[in-house]
Amino acid sequence: MKEIVIVSGKGGTGKTTLLGYLASVMNNAVTADCDVDAPNLHLLLKPKILHREDFAGMKVATIIGSACTNCGKCVPVCRFGAIKSIGNPSLMKVAIEQGSCEGCALCSRICPSKAIKMVDKKVGEWFISKTVFGTMVHALLEPGEDNSGKLVAMVKQRARMAAKEEGVGTILVDGPPGIGCSVISSLSGCSLAIIVTEPTESGFSDAKRIMDLAKGFNLPIGLVTNKADLNQDLTRRIEEHAVAEGAHLLGSIPYDEVLANTMAQGRTAGKNVASPATHAMSKIHRKMMDLIGQA
Repeated sequence: MKEIVIVSGKGGTGKTTLLGYLASVMNNAVTADCDVDAPNLHLLLKPKILHREDFAGMKVATIIGSACTNCGKCVPVCRFGAIKSIGNPSLMKVAIEQGSCEGCALCSRICPSKAIKMVDKKVGEWFISKTVFGTMVHALLEPGEDNSGKLVAMVKQRARMAAKEEGVGTILVDGPPGIGCSVISSLSGCSLAIIVTEPTESGFSDAKRIMDLAKGFNLPIGLVTNKADLNQDLTRRIEEHAVAEGAHLLGSIPYDEVLANTMAQGRTAGKNVASPATHAMSKIHRKMMDLIGQA
């Protein structure tokens, strides 16, 4: 089974556009959207949700009201200010703000009446869906929540299970931007990392960072430069740097208003869209298949 992860050092470089194209032209692939903080692959692939489950992150403290004596011993030991005494002195009541709880569980250990329990906290959802191109696994982390790396690992695990059950040989992963823990989780165990960048100084800088990260996994790296014709000199510098770092040049995509309009309409640019950009992505697809055949 081959697992191809498309990543970028920054958002907006076109990685989801490229994955949407690849999903539309490959005959047998499971897709996974691992950008769990801000997923958008569903805007292109229009998945129909077949199964959904809550995702629990760390455990947080909660008070069992009938057992709590409101002694207040838990209040001063909470270093995060999540436990407070509320009300007037004669009707004092202990309350826990779960949004501030860091899950250390000290309060549950010192409670004399054992009225504080640690419970799972829902921080997101994950889904198994069907698209016109096959199975899609995706997720959404709730705003401000942690554990994005764990949720990404869950998405990848379910994508692998789906691929195995269906006898599918390829998984296409839309990774998150940046170099954080969710990106590390996305790259873990993959067969090929494709870095999509753009010919801007910020794009070049961020491409270097994600390339350095991907090299640590000791896996093949492919480079794609989107809107490459807007700054050909910088495109050349990016490609020269990538080759020097051992990456494979999969190709470049020109700026294309046909592609931009297709994306604006929420449609995937596949074989049915004839444009310079889709022609370039067709070549990238062929080079990618040659590269994973060698991996």
